[in-house]
Amino acid sequence: MITIRKAKERGHAQHGWLEAYHTFSFASYHDPKHSGFRDLLVINEDRVQPGEGFGKHPHRDMEIITYVLDGELEHKDSMGNGSVIRNGVVQRMSAGTGVLHSEFNHSKKNLVHLLQIWITPEKEGVKPSWEEKEFPESDRRNRLKLVVSRDGAEGSLHMNQDAKLFASLLDEGKDVSHELASGRHAWVQVARGSLELNGQVLEEGDGAAISAEKALKLKARKRSEFLLFDLP
Repeated sequence: MITIRKAKERGHAQHGWLEAYHTFSFASYHDPKHSGFRDLLVINEDRVQPGEGFGKHPHRDMEIITYVLDGELEHKDSMGNGSVIRNGVVQRMSAGTGVLHSEFNHSKKNLVHLLQIWITPEKEGVKPSWEEKEFPESDRRNRLKLVVSRDGAEGSLHMNQDAKLFASLLDEGKDVSHELASGRHAWVQVARGSLELNGQVLEEGDGAAISAEKALKLKARKRSEFLLFDLP
């Protein structure tokens, strides 16, 4: 079964310095029909104005993944980490027992466009941790590249949950496939472009909840970038 979450149906917030689209309930946006999918709790598509951002704020017991589409995002946290990430660099922070962090648009001229993802951990109260890694375009082009997993397989980042996150860039007409193990579920989020998912059309910003499917085939109707979550 595939259930499509259309981009235009998402929650929308316009704060001047920040424009955000919420796939699931978040902050003042509440939709009881869309309060996460399995352990995937948040997918926010954010556009942050130059020099603006999220000041220091706390998190705990959450796996937070940041995927930049365009621009530069500056990260600092109470563990002493600091970096500037761009498209191709994936960042994972396990908030665990508690962490403070801030995120700002590093540029004074250009927007930063990103996806921020929250996944509930399988165990609470772990020691906070952070890591990031670059996954070059060549590794994501016309294939599913594993970028985050529980065991760090294939050089991916580690996550405190039995889930896998794949990233892909598909050229027009190209396709990739993914097998779902028995009892597993999936979510596909289209960041750019247009895809066919098992024959159903997904446009930019659309998501799809997938259950009771053995195999997924994703074909680009035009050049596309998307994320695929394999979830328990």
